[in-house]
Amino acid sequence: MGDEPTAAPTWPSLTEDEIARAVDATWGGPGPAEIEWHSVRPLSSTVGVRLSDGAQVVVKRLPLRLRDQAALAEEHRFMAHLRSRGIPVPEVLAAVGSWAPRPAQRISASADGDDFVYEVQRTGVGEDRYRADFSWTPYRDAGDATAAGAMLARLHLAAAGFDAPARPARPLVASMHGNDAVSAFAWHIARRPAVARFLADRDWRADIPDLRADLTDVAPLWTHGDWHPTNLLWEADEVTSVFDFGLADRTTAVFDLATAVERAVVDWVSLRDGGPAHVHEDQVRALIQGYRSVRPLSDAEQTLLADLLPLVHIGYELSEIDYFLTIAAEPRNAEIAYQDWLLGHLSWFRTPAGQELRALVRDVAAE
Repeated sequence: MGDEPTAAPTWPSLTEDEIARAVDATWGGPGPAEIEWHSVRPLSSTVGVRLSDGAQVVVKRLPLRLRDQAALAEEHRFMAHLRSRGIPVPEVLAAVGSWAPRPAQRISASADGDDFVYEVQRTGVGEDRYRADFSWTPYRDAGDATAAGAMLARLHLAAAGFDAPARPARPLVASMHGNDAVSAFAWHIARRPAVARFLADRDWRADIPDLRADLTDVAPLWTHGDWHPTNLLWEADEVTSVFDFGLADRTTAVFDLATAVERAVVDWVSLRDGGPAHVHEDQVRALIQGYRSVRPLSDAEQTLLADLLPLVHIGYELSEIDYFLTIAAEPRNAEIAYQDWLLGHLSWFRTPAGQELRALVRDVAAE
């Protein structure tokens, strides 16, 4: 995001004082001894911390207007359900505090006087081999893609029985509402006043293609919503930890699989800068085949996977526009999100290369 190759952080770095307070309020026991790493992602204030007894935790700070305790509880309940079903999801706790330096004019104080909520979670098991990579980075090789597909299928099987309702229209949540692009836009416009104002003077119906995916024959399911290699930890050729459930919501398994394909096999940054898409066809095959080795696709899902591919990004991007307008106060980034990352994705899928990717996905899903 942004006009320059590197982006300044949206939020200030976590201080030693607020890290200590967050750990004490959630974990208790030994306090922080050393900050081992800072997240390089511009939308995140996250650090890896070693405690004085040698234990390792991750501390994350979020504005309360982005995630209050009720919103985090939605994610944490789903994480706990998956953990109880054998999915390697780190234990996580949350606490509200007003300990951080206030970002100048970025957010206003909440009713109870606190500005931020903190998550503290155990560090997952495994190598964070994609930590320094951009969120939509392709997998290193087909072996990693196969392992990621298999773990995603395991997660979907474990998610069965978690029957929480869909989340409200929060900023930065990945979901799809309706069976076509127009209805997806309309749902968000009706529930996000800032997005409605942003789109009021734009002929967005003319900007988006007539794309449809009939979800009638697939069951709803709580899903991860942001499946890509930077949200996984690894040992050799296996996924050993799954984290970052901030975009999780009640969607469908095939929606989540389509998101996983869309996130990681097209070089969207290169496309935005005028370069090639660098579609990783071997990883497309590996990811889907890895998934199907654990959870076979139904006939409806086999058809839907390619149909959903151009549509899965709409809900997230409209929610990101909402975030830039209402929380981060970055209208320029909202414009970039709309032109480059929302319309840009939709437009690419109408190109020959985009059509070829959809055809490949359709073939692999039906093998």
